Amino acid sequence: MATETIETVASDDTPNREIHEQLGRKYAAGFITDIESDSLPPGLDEDTIRALSAKKEEPEWMTQWRLDAYRHFLTMPMPNWAKLQIAPIDLQALSYYSAPKGPKYASLDDVPKELLDTYDKLGVPLHERAKLAGVAVDAVFDSVSVGTTFRKELAEKGVIFCSMSEAIKEHPELVRQYLGTVVPVGDNYFAALNSAVFSDGSFVFIPKGVRCPMELSTYFRINAGHTGQFERTLIICEDKAYVSYLEGCTAPMRDENQLHAAV
Repeated sequence: MATETIETVASDDTPNREIHEQLGRKYAAGFITDIESDSLPPGLDEDTIRALSAKKEEPEWMTQWRLDAYRHFLTMPMPNWAKLQIAPIDLQALSYYSAPKGPKYASLDDVPKELLDTYDKLGVPLHERAKLAGVAVDAVFDSVSVGTTFRKELAEKGVIFCSMSEAIKEHPELVRQYLGTVVPVGDNYFAALNSAVFSDGSFVFIPKGVRCPMELSTYFRINAGHTGQFERTLIICEDKAYVSYLEGCTAPMRDENQLHAAV
């Protein structure tokens, strides 16, 4: 019996060329920002939910919404992954809240240089002199939004673009009306988990007949180790309104696990 070994090399015209190029590149977003964090201890139970909600200074109705979601989550089984072999996810080993230490930032002027430098390195500048032209960005670092650009310009058109944390306090009637209407709490296991422990994300409201004057984008950065990031994005477009929205997410390269479960 004769055997033949054929060696193949991916040439410039093969469909996999770009894949090979990407695999050979250094992961530019793999760095860790050295900043002190305020984190909840690992573990998940109703006390965790209440502590997270208290950290975010949420109203009672939001705390109760989370608790109802958590109780529903406890009735649901972990999904069986198709064609994927991974170790069981230990949800009790994660911290469900981590944020940079210090007072909350009233504006982008208050954001520490370390965080501004982080987003610069990621290609998402937040400071005035280098904001992305024509793109408004909500920057979420671990469990909190650290700043949103072009808010004043958008507000002049009636567009609301802010963090979910702000929306819960400043626009509760809209949040209560629409939260969980597209992806209900019971949609799936991780939607239920997210509903219980979501940290931050973006809130968008476009009034009737308004075309949003710029692109909207949220950039989620996971920095702390042994954490879960549970973003929640709520976009409301009234009749004949238009918006273009994009999300991005990166995390450092770590040996330990991190969990990102978004809605």
